[in-house]
Amino acid sequence: MDPDTVAKAFVEHYYNLFDMNRVGLASLYQDASMLTFEGQKTQGSQNIVAKLTALPFQQCKHHITTVDCQPSGPAGGMLVFVSGNLQLSGEQHALKFSQMFHLMPTPQGSYYVYNDIFRLNYA
Repeated sequence: MDPDTVAKAFVEHYYNLFDMNRVGLASLYQDASMLTFEGQKTQGSQNIVAKLTALPFQQCKHHITTVDCQPSGPAGGMLVFVSGNLQLSGEQHALKFSQMFHLMPTPQGSYYVYNDIFRLNYA
């Protein structure tokens, strides 16, 4: 499968889980995974999910604008850069965001998130 197809499928799956069932994101991370969310670093699948489920909003909807990807290194990794809008429940205006994922292959033939960096984009 070509990298663009993998990246788009991953992005669709990730944000669907984030918007509907954040706890389900645990399967996409491993113990070595690291999230930097607005400058705060968190390591490990359980810690990352705890961080994401503790965010001060329960309902949201991601609207993806762009997905760019590149192969990364000899191990078959992939960099995925996403930009879009985040609509929080009860808020009139959407927030612009950027997120970068470094995906690494698993022995089972899928991918997990090794690195994840999220930032809101303030104009």
